[in-house]
Amino acid sequence: MSWHSIQLEIDRRLAEEVGGGAPGHGSCRVALTYPSPYHVAMSSLGFQVIYKRINALPDTVCERAFLPDDVAAWRATGRPLTTYESGRPIGDYDVVAFSLSYELEISGVLECLDLAGIPLFAADRDASHPLVVIGGPLTFSNPVPSGPFADVIVMGEAEIAIEQLLTALSERRTRPELLEALCELPGFYIPSAHGESVPDVIAAPNECLPASSAFLTPNTELASMHLVESERGCHRACTFCVMRRSTNGGMRLATPESILATIPEEAVKVGLVGAAVSDHPELLSIVRSIVDSGRQVSLSSLRADRLTPELMELLRQGGYRTVTVASDGSSERLRAMLMKNIRAKHLLRAAELVRDHRLTRLKVYMMIGVPGETDEDLDELVEFTRELAGICKVAMGIAPFVSKRKTPLDRQGFAGIKLVDARLKRLRKELGRTVDLRSTSARWAWVEYCLAQGGFDMGLAVVDAWRDGLGFAAYKRAIGRYGEPTGSAPLPVIPRTRAERLAISRS
Repeated sequence: MSWHSIQLEIDRRLAEEVGGGAPGHGSCRVALTYPSPYHVAMSSLGFQVIYKRINALPDTVCERAFLPDDVAAWRATGRPLTTYESGRPIGDYDVVAFSLSYELEISGVLECLDLAGIPLFAADRDASHPLVVIGGPLTFSNPVPSGPFADVIVMGEAEIAIEQLLTALSERRTRPELLEALCELPGFYIPSAHGESVPDVIAAPNECLPASSAFLTPNTELASMHLVESERGCHRACTFCVMRRSTNGGMRLATPESILATIPEEAVKVGLVGAAVSDHPELLSIVRSIVDSGRQVSLSSLRADRLTPELMELLRQGGYRTVTVASDGSSERLRAMLMKNIRAKHLLRAAELVRDHRLTRLKVYMMIGVPGETDEDLDELVEFTRELAGICKVAMGIAPFVSKRKTPLDRQGFAGIKLVDARLKRLRKELGRTVDLRSTSARWAWVEYCLAQGGFDMGLAVVDAWRDGLGFAAYKRAIGRYGEPTGSAPLPVIPRTRAERLAISRS
């Protein structure tokens, strides 16, 4: 692919964007970079929010850059990675800021830095190089593997912190002085100073809610959809989830008026975003207002126990054809251990509502390889799924369980690639003709687990794997050199009393 073809595609995407506004003006220049391609990046609400906030600052300009769709083709042109807005190399900016969503995107950070001609390791940079900043959802769990590549990591909600960072930078301190000053502020992780001891995440003030899209574009996973938070955080205590009630003050609600006020006139689709959207006490009125305005609506999270006939009818009118809920545990016993609080009766009722409202299907998300899972749990899943499929058409999305830091299931080991593959094979054999069953890779879930539980050493393993071609075999060799993290936590117990549930929810 020639550079001319690449540039034509960038120009087409820019021409099809609505909103965004012109980048700011000033002497401080930020290249906000996403370590995945454009169509993934522009579905990220957090990425768009930080773009807006930086460009609203005085004397500051923020432009966007993305991991190329075809890295090899970009490399073949001999050109450095550039921003979309001006086509300037990101290595010429004062700050290169990455939004990092999950562990396997760390290799994308390496690709972007290398394409830009910026040394991969913070220790190899000097004042002639941009300040490399990492933030994003991964900071809520374990950003340490990305630490060797970052001068600064912003922990948690970055709306105010990014402003503090750029203010400190504007004072034109030397880099050591800047990093020393940021060490004193909450929410800033300086790997060169803190080592692997990670500061707590920070919360933005409620005045920052609701976050909403800067752009509408057809070239994303969520094509031409205006995204807006209905709430931030979660008030529930699921033991596997990073965004549980103990994270950043639990669930914080946006008012219906503030949510609706963000919707631009030209938006025909609105996505309500949050970890627990269906728990918003005024959800019905919000959805009804969107649907009554003639727009389609999408919700990022639906709980089976929150579905009602009225909500289902509104979702149908708003363009829903598939209703997606999460079961997570394969049996009632495991769901109790996970503190998911979704019962079989809730899922059966969800299937009945899908049928009664003439929707196409019910999609159920499930985890396999949960700690303590047995063949009997899988027996229950098979039997129950057949019961669901007798009510409506069912699709099942299965992901191998990966333990995350800062959750009660932290340090639980990975179930094993062979075991997970065997259980997936069994489910395909027994349910393949009953439901549309799709699963993520056990191999790549193991890689994610190693990175999720690792330290700086796993960051070095990503470098080795990246240099070795980034295939699974490359990761396996690289992780083997440093040693796979081992699960050391005791098997969790099923909480049976209110005191036990409270103890786990506060952990």
